[in-house]
Amino acid sequence: MTFKKLVALSIILLFHFGIKAQKTNHTFALSDSSFMLDGKPFQIISGEMHYPRVPREAWRARMKMAKAMGLNTIGTYVFWNLHEPQKGKFDFSGNNDVAEFVKIAREEGLWVILRPSPYVCAEWEFGGYPYWLQNEKGLIVRSKEARYLKEYETYIKEVGRQLAPLQVNHGGNILMVQIENEYGSYGSDKEYLAINQRLFKEAGFDGLLYTCDPAKDFTKGNLPGLLPAINGIDDPQQVKKMVKDNHDGKGPFFIAEWYPAWFDWWGTRHHTVPAENYTAKLDRVLAAGISINMYMFHGGTTRGFMNGANYNDKDPFEPQISSYDYDAPLDEAGNPTPKFMLFRKAIAKHLPAGQTLPPVPAAKPSMDIPAIKLNQAAVLFNILPKPVINKTPLTFEDLNQDYGFVLYRTTIPGGKAGVLKLNELCDYAIVMVNGKRVGVLDRRHKQDSIAISLPAGKVRLDILVENLGRINFGPYLLKNNKGITESVLFDGKEVYNWAMYSLPFSQVSNISYTTKKAVDQPIVKKGIFNLVKVADTYLDMSRWGKGVVWVNGHNLGRYWSVGPQQTLYLPGEWLKKGKNDIVVFELLNSKKSTISGIRTPVLDKLQ
Repeated sequence: MTFKKLVALSIILLFHFGIKAQKTNHTFALSDSSFMLDGKPFQIISGEMHYPRVPREAWRARMKMAKAMGLNTIGTYVFWNLHEPQKGKFDFSGNNDVAEFVKIAREEGLWVILRPSPYVCAEWEFGGYPYWLQNEKGLIVRSKEARYLKEYETYIKEVGRQLAPLQVNHGGNILMVQIENEYGSYGSDKEYLAINQRLFKEAGFDGLLYTCDPAKDFTKGNLPGLLPAINGIDDPQQVKKMVKDNHDGKGPFFIAEWYPAWFDWWGTRHHTVPAENYTAKLDRVLAAGISINMYMFHGGTTRGFMNGANYNDKDPFEPQISSYDYDAPLDEAGNPTPKFMLFRKAIAKHLPAGQTLPPVPAAKPSMDIPAIKLNQAAVLFNILPKPVINKTPLTFEDLNQDYGFVLYRTTIPGGKAGVLKLNELCDYAIVMVNGKRVGVLDRRHKQDSIAISLPAGKVRLDILVENLGRINFGPYLLKNNKGITESVLFDGKEVYNWAMYSLPFSQVSNISYTTKKAVDQPIVKKGIFNLVKVADTYLDMSRWGKGVVWVNGHNLGRYWSVGPQQTLYLPGEWLKKGKNDIVVFELLNSKKSTISGIRTPVLDKLQ
């Protein structure tokens, strides 16, 4: 390369990356009525997007879409159970590389609002808490209990090492950081909130801190001296009054969670809200100079076993589905919806003078995949690990198991009928007698008992239990053990001497496939398919029963014929030209052996 060409290339690169790549310390502060960025009024127009719900390979494309809709900021939670899945073992790699997520936002000209809480709710397993906290004797989350504060401090300091240097006052693009998360819906201990503030500062978060709470719990969850942000309301007068009443008569005003739609759970209709119902509200908020973060701008997918569940005394147990489409402006695959276009039009009216929006990137292509034959199989009973033996059933937590399944096995005398009762089943059980399914129990329907008839002789009783997701919101956050959490009774008598087989399905690459004939038992199936091109697709699981799917090692999430979700989103970024592999763990319909990919999702079909 000649010297002139090298200079020209340098100029092009400087022009392209320019200010975005330079580390410049900014100031971000509060005035009585607005946020002040480098001494000038700044209105936050933000959208929530969570890094683990989007393939890392697609982060940048989603952010370009955010810019095209008119957003200047991205909001994200930080998920403790992703980053410390086992005590003392931290992971900020791959799709967990939240620092890289923030840096890409900066390169795309976006600021970031960081929400490391450490409780996040978010329709996420245990509200973001790692399961192992429940094994620390006496530990109480969201409290001043010493064990909790010790683990919390260790975690938040690790997060600080990753992200504190990326705050705006250190040359980064993190504008402000939220402590706790809707704490007013849970408690009102201001001393506990002050401890949160101290721990954040000690972790290096020395910029602007704030709290957020829904209107009905607003006064309980804010901390004097910190900006109180509000969730769930969008009437400008009400927002301004509530903030002023709790912030020394001053602003600025920030709606931290504005809901243009909602999430879904198994067995109910897909939630949708017409964009027209919200466009005028967005326009009104922006016209009033109020900053806003829409939850969600882009939901993506809750892959693996990371969905949460809701439960309280009024409503049944409600585990959330894998799709986190949320009827958001950007759909599950990252494509603009009519809601996106209407919100873009509303935002464009409030841009600073002389500023225009970039064009909307083209939608991602999608494709059909002809029927894939899953011609390799492994019956679950043939691939069991070494069991743990105990007189009474052990929980997932007792087994140091986070997610997935546990098979409980024992032998009992047969030749009689009776009621089998699983005390405090969490959450879904397949009951088998001598390898044959005799029924299922589903916590959603408050089922814990089934009448069974045993053949003569010694009988093998197998109970396969699935963790459908730990509760992420509400009063039962502290009661989140999984499995058979108390005892098993048959015909009124307690059943003892159990073997527990841990089946976390954290990987599926080591499974041996030997089964030739069809059996009516939980089964793992595998197939190979070849592609000449790659694009997004949606795996049609509507004729299957219940289970989990992996493609090229990526856990795509759960499927369940009860709906409303009948497809699993398969990102084109995770497919390859040539050979691809697919693995399915099917619980109920072992005879199925083909899967097809279709071009559009099915998110609103109940059984």
